[in-house]
Amino acid sequence: MSEVWDDEELLARLIVALTAADAVPRDFVEAGKTAFAWHNIDAELAELAYDSGLRQDEEAALLRADSAALRALTFVAAELSIELEITERTLIGQLVPPQAGRIQVLSESGYSHVAAVDEMGVFVLNEKPPEPFRLQCRTVTGLSVSTAWIRL
Repeated sequence: MSEVWDDEELLARLIVALTAADAVPRDFVEAGKTAFAWHNIDAELAELAYDSGLRQDEEAALLRADSAALRALTFVAAELSIELEITERTLIGQLVPPQAGRIQVLSESGYSHVAAVDEMGVFVLNEKPPEPFRLQCRTVTGLSVSTAWIRL
């Protein structure tokens, strides 16, 4: 049977927990955050090569009456490109050259989601992540590529 605490006991235990958290040296916490930031340092950074959301010139902007409901992005690294289409609710992408693996979406606020990439290099994320976010890809051949932060 589980132990039942009254309000005073619960408050006392909460104070002890908060005091213990405050006792951790700030340098130690920062060192931990820094170490975690380097956990994926072997990943190559893919450069944004195309963004349909950016108007290339004023003439092209005048030809389009409405903004597109679909935004296309292409990130290019030495051995792998990530093509991404962003709709109102989903992210659909493909790795070029096609290969299986996994893709992880990470946001600055801590949101994280992993999806499989099939042998044709295709992946679908049915939930549009909060912004800003980045993609981290690892293929079955061992390639590791991260995109820059994406702001919609």
